[in-house]
Amino acid sequence: MVHQQRSEAHLSPSSDTEDIVSVLAPRLAHFAGVARTEHVTRAAQEMQVPQSTLSRAMVRLEQDLGVDLFARRGRTVSLTPAGRTFLGSVERALAEIARAAEEVRADADPATGKVAFGFLHTMGSETVPGLIRAFRVDHPRVRFSLVQNYGEAMIERLRAGELDLCLTSPVPDAPDLVARRLDEQKLRLVVPAEHRLASRKRVRLAEAADETFVTLEPGYGLRRITDDLCRQAGFKPRIAFEGEEAETLRGLVAAGLGVALLPPPAVPRPGVAELTVTAPRAAREIGVAWLSGHPDTPPVAAFKRFLLSRRGRLLPD
Repeated sequence: MVHQQRSEAHLSPSSDTEDIVSVLAPRLAHFAGVARTEHVTRAAQEMQVPQSTLSRAMVRLEQDLGVDLFARRGRTVSLTPAGRTFLGSVERALAEIARAAEEVRADADPATGKVAFGFLHTMGSETVPGLIRAFRVDHPRVRFSLVQNYGEAMIERLRAGELDLCLTSPVPDAPDLVARRLDEQKLRLVVPAEHRLASRKRVRLAEAADETFVTLEPGYGLRRITDDLCRQAGFKPRIAFEGEEAETLRGLVAAGLGVALLPPPAVPRPGVAELTVTAPRAAREIGVAWLSGHPDTPPVAAFKRFLLSRRGRLLPD
């Protein structure tokens, strides 16, 4: 069946998607209401809008589309074939909008909402599980979307709106971010168990100047800290392997493939010795960051307050 075309002004076929959506979107719920009741007066009463407003909206919708959506018999209307086709898509679109609205409302619920939380790989096995366990004592039904990544990648996701908060190191300093220092984590020189320094408890980093290092890849905060500490000790590290996980680096050290500057492990690893670095002072700051000016939902605000309350005791003993 050929759809009857109207002569009134309407959106042209060349109109871009943004124009079409901005014109049609406000009228879709009205159209669905009229289509459901097949009666303008009854639809106006149900939607609590003036009948004249609803009638004009339907006429304008048809004008904008250039297609008859209704066959009219007084106050009663019935859908044309074009109207039925349009209604199917409109109902799916409205259902998706309703689903999205329910989802964001659920995520913002103070008791059962969601926190998108990012953190460093090295904090995933012990620190973060302990934090969430402690937080949920008072907020047992708050949900978490957890992301493990390196610092720069988490900051990018924070700026993209994919994360609410992140634990990172070094603590970022940027005008579009708010960051608070929470704790400090000492770094150790990790050497193979049979290494010449393995029997020592303490070491100056300069004593490892001739060693081969295994490190995280460039872009990782711990890599920048390693390079900086070696520079302070008077040498540039000779890098043999670069990885993405601290425990992988420990494995490489245990295999005798180099030494590394790493935070303490959650569980002691055989095959390595972990030495305290006395000079330069080897530590990294851990902080929490969020997007400046970004409004918090109640669960995010509660978890932020909790993290800030852990200042100085963020990390397990």
